[in-house]
Amino acid sequence: MRGNSRHESSHSDRADGRGPGPGPAQAGQRHDADQAELARVLAPVVHAAGADLESVRISSAGRRRLLRVYVDADGGVGLDEIALISRELSARLDATGAMGEAPYTLEVSSPGVDRPLTQPRHWRRATGRLVKVTLVAAGQDGAAAQDGTAAPVSPPPPAGRPAEVEGRVVTASDHGVTLEIGGERREFSYPELGPGRVQVEFGRLAAQPGTKDAAPVATATAAGPRPGGRADGH
Repeated sequence: MRGNSRHESSHSDRADGRGPGPGPAQAGQRHDADQAELARVLAPVVHAAGADLESVRISSAGRRRLLRVYVDADGGVGLDEIALISRELSARLDATGAMGEAPYTLEVSSPGVDRPLTQPRHWRRATGRLVKVTLVAAGQDGAAAQDGTAAPVSPPPPAGRPAEVEGRVVTASDHGVTLEIGGERREFSYPELGPGRVQVEFGRLAAQPGTKDAAPVATATAAGPRPGGRADGH
């Protein structure tokens, strides 16, 4: 299983006290951040750091908002990478005013093993892991084995329920994935598969060769633009 690390820092929009720079949000205006728009603003920063932006989520805790940004990369992301990305994202949010005036906390982390496998890159990064997945298309009757022969057909599911298989990810490409199921290798195209779920294997190291053991988290406390004021919520 993955461990967890945390890096915290607080900052202000303007350390010199001269107030915020220009941006779409102006003092006295209400600005409700949109997750899709935030993803558009933040994605180039994450990509420039060599990672992928997986998702952006906003929630509220009283008067303060929590902005969670999930990032990942081939080989995983470590605490140093997370801390760097967090600082760059904070600077980007300050420069654009994308989060508006209300105080917020930025939290940057990797998705963890419970993230559903929905994209080719997710499956590629799960190589070597045991996964469970629902078959949603033609693959329900059994996929082809790598030698071209028919692979063993899984027992039929209960009436009204789709077939579900459990196997280890052998390879994953842009077009499909090869799973080892019951000692047989079976190939599936992505349209045949629903979201995959990595299974926790006790007694087996969660991290595969070339990946990071930790699922690090970095947080920073911030607030939107205020003329001449601090932006750390204090």
